[in-house]
Amino acid sequence: MKLLTFLLGAMAISACAQDPFEIHVYEYETLKPGQFTLEQHLNYWAIGSKESDGTLAPTNDQLHMTYELTGAITDHISLGFMQLNAVLPGQGFEYAGWRVLPHFYAPESWGWPVEAGLVVEFSFARPQFIADTAHVEVRPILQRRIKDVELVFNPVFARGLRGTEVSEGWTFEPAARVAYGDSEKQRFVPYLEWYSELGSVPDLAPLSRQVHQLFPGVDIKLARHLTWSIAPGVGLTPMEPRLVFKSHLEFEFGRVDN
Repeated sequence: MKLLTFLLGAMAISACAQDPFEIHVYEYETLKPGQFTLEQHLNYWAIGSKESDGTLAPTNDQLHMTYELTGAITDHISLGFMQLNAVLPGQGFEYAGWRVLPHFYAPESWGWPVEAGLVVEFSFARPQFIADTAHVEVRPILQRRIKDVELVFNPVFARGLRGTEVSEGWTFEPAARVAYGDSEKQRFVPYLEWYSELGSVPDLAPLSRQVHQLFPGVDIKLARHLTWSIAPGVGLTPMEPRLVFKSHLEFEFGRVDN
């Protein structure tokens, strides 16, 4: 029995791995019907794993490209779709999967002390990129501005629906963002983002087997409705990836309020 418990625990620990296609803290961003955003996520894993792990290909030197289109259904409900791609060393460009993401936002008229929302992500990916070829993420959004400082927290819970790690149950993967300034008024907004994967709930992995990364970056307002975010990410634990560079380009179009 002790051996079985140990093996199950080891499996849960090894399951920790950062999402290769989207490294992004979700903010309170409502759209109006007829309004859309088109986003490009580029993530380059400069220092990742060097060997295959089951069905997973080595992540070192991989480039991941995700394209995301989101449109409003109501003033507080939106629906997004993602298309996933990757460039593998020695293999070239490959299609990696797709995702669908309904967004829900609490109206500000409710008078809550924070801006709140919820994004539920259903992902379907090829096994060489994500061990769970189908999984779901539940991503609450808690946001508040204190003068020039914006604070955002995403207490994310994820679960495999199909694949090798379904038995691990729900994992806890919180992320947070602190930004100084307002991207609607300033051209440059510096920020610090934190991403983590703490392991299965309720028995989290030990610190040395958790993923913790810091991304110091900047949002750059290229045009009125075009924003570019860039940042390097450094791992704080021995878990991969140790070094990642991320780029996020967002273009807003359609019905745009003055």
